Parts: sequence; C-alpha cells; structure tokens
Amino acid sequence: MTRASPDRPKPAAVLPMSDIERRKNEHLDIVLSGAGRARVSSRLDEVVFEHCALPEMDIAEVDLSVEVFGKRLAAPLLISSMTGGPRRAGAINAHLAEAAQRLGVAFAVGSQRVALEAGVGIGLGADLRSIAPEALLLANFGAAQLNEGWGVEEARRVVDMIAADALIVHLNVLQEAVQPGGDRNWAGLLDRLAEVVRGVSVPVVVKEVGNGISGRVARRLVEIGVAGVDVSGAGGTSWAAVESERAQGRAARMAAAFAGWGIPTAVAIADVRAACPHALVIGSGGVRDGLDVARALRLGADLAGQAAGVLEAAVQSADAVVEHFEAVMAELRIACFCTGSRTLAELRRAPLAQEPCWVRHEVLGAL
Repeated sequence: MTRASPDRPKPAAVLPMSDIERRKNEHLDIVLSGAGRARVSSRLDEVVFEHCALPEMDIAEVDLSVEVFGKRLAAPLLISSMTGGPRRAGAINAHLAEAAQRLGVAFAVGSQRVALEAGVGIGLGADLRSIAPEALLLANFGAAQLNEGWGVEEARRVVDMIAADALIVHLNVLQEAVQPGGDRNWAGLLDRLAEVVRGVSVPVVVKEVGNGISGRVARRLVEIGVAGVDVSGAGGTSWAAVESERAQGRAARMAAAFAGWGIPTAVAIADVRAACPHALVIGSGGVRDGLDVARALRLGADLAGQAAGVLEAAVQSADAVVEHFEAVMAELRIACFCTGSRTLAELRRAPLAQEPCWVRHEVLGAL
C-alpha cells in the first residue's frame, strides 16, 4: 500500500467553516497559547518512589512494552485526543499518526463529529490508517451527541472512518455547561451508551476531558460493558479555562470560576483502579514527562496519555512528536532503572518513599 505523505495529507473538500469548526479552531489557539491551564495540580508529584541505589541490572534490560486490545505497544503511552474539527487539524493528525506508527504507541483522535456531519475526513479519514497501518488507533465522539440523535450507526461510522481498533466516547459535561449554547441535556446517557457498547464490534473506552472520573462513575461504566476508562483528571488543560478565554462578560467570569474544578489526575487513577480492578485504566491530565508516566502506572494506570504537552510538536512535524515521546520513554526507562524494575509489572510494585495520604491502601498493596 502506498503511504500518504504525513506532511501533505489529502486535502479536504472546500466547505464553508461551520460554527463548530470555528470554535475548535479557537480551542487550538488557546491551548497552544497556554491560557487553558487548570488552576489545580494533578497531584502526581505527591507519588515519590524509593530510590534504589543498587538496581543490579542493565538499563537496557528494562522492558516498557504492554499489550492493549490485542496489540503490542512499545511503551505504555497514548497520544491523547486533541483536535477533530479544523481543516488545519489534518496536518496535526497526520504528524501524530506517523509518530504513533514509528514509536509503536497508541493514538486517540479528537472528536469526529465535524468530520462525520460534514461528510469529509478533515484529517480523520482513511488516509490516517494508511499512515499508521500497525498503530493502535482509537476513534472518538462526544457522549452528548447520544442525546442529539446519534447512536450505534454513527458510532460504527466513526470507527469505520479510520479503521479504528477501539472507540472513545468522551464526557465533557462541565465544558458544555459553561459554553454558551452547550449541550446541557445529559439525561439517560448511560442507557444510550450501553446501546453503543453492545452495538459496536470494538472495545469502548470512556474518557473525561480534564475534570476526572471517580471510581463510583467508573464502576457504573464498567458494569454496562465499557472496556476502559481514561480518567483525564484535573491538572492539565481546563476546558472551563479555555471557554473563559473565548467568552465575554458574565459567561467568561462563570467559566473562569470553574478553572480549578475536578478530581486531580493522581486521585482519579487510584480511585478508578480500586473500583475497577480488571478494567483498562488510562491516566491522563497534566502528565508532563516520563516520571509522571511512572507515577501514573504506580497508582494503577495501564497507559498514560498526553495531549496538550505534545500539541506544539504536533503542529511542527512528525519528527518533533517522535523526539518528544522518545524523551518521555527515556525518562520512564530511567524511573524503572532507579527503582530496580525490569518490567512495568515490577514498577507497579516499586516501593514508595512517600505514600500519598489520599491513596487507599488496598490499591497500592494489590498492584
């Protein structure tokens, strides 16, 4: 198969820019500017490993690989959902897809709502799979659309659009609540989500967008058949902060009031793992580097995701994305080496010098 050039994705059909696409363009600019940061810590830095001064191993022995949904990843990393609307996203997604293929990590696309409704790929078409033929790809749309007429048919279409290995349904209730004209009817969504889970042929992952998922909610999701939960906790991008940058007057002040809202990423990971011991858990939200990845894994995550932290590189080139994640992988390897952990399973049992007071003992004791 001839691979499309990642730096020259197939042009989308020329269509007038919709209000949704214009909004997503603004989202990109705000996140790139750094103005959308949450006013709360991820609390990942409260996880302090006990240093092993004599690891009795070669750092080259460290094995970072992990299997997820039947595919072997070179490292427990997910390039998290970033953008799915603007036509400029075509190049970004191509860079991310090529990087995922070269690195052997997972890649979750941004919302495919605009692409599906416009009837064109906008960087989210079949070309994406041709760029990353072996990568673990996850499709994505918002849960709120399930109360706007979407259902199993649309879920299958977004999966087929990129030949995805799994489907993400994202929860952005706070963003919709503070966004002028946002989707505020979230009644009955659990039952509709259950229909999607039963109706698609790929595993379904449910993720937040920066405010965290509690163990209580995660358990309800797993009970309806959801295969994985991406906690996407507070500590990274705050979509309330992003919306406050877009809005004016009272709407801007209202959104800004919630810029620190949410469950910190570290707390969410531990809580979800305790509530859902057998589910796939993805830790994202303010993951800065490979040490944060190690901390997320130690708390119970199977994968760690990063979005805003790599967005600037994604705008530049696939090479820049690869360079970014190679550094993350090197840092994770060092964390394993300095805890005497040859595998990720051993890292999850590595002794802590400082145990966060909010972690349930049965979580850390069982890993």
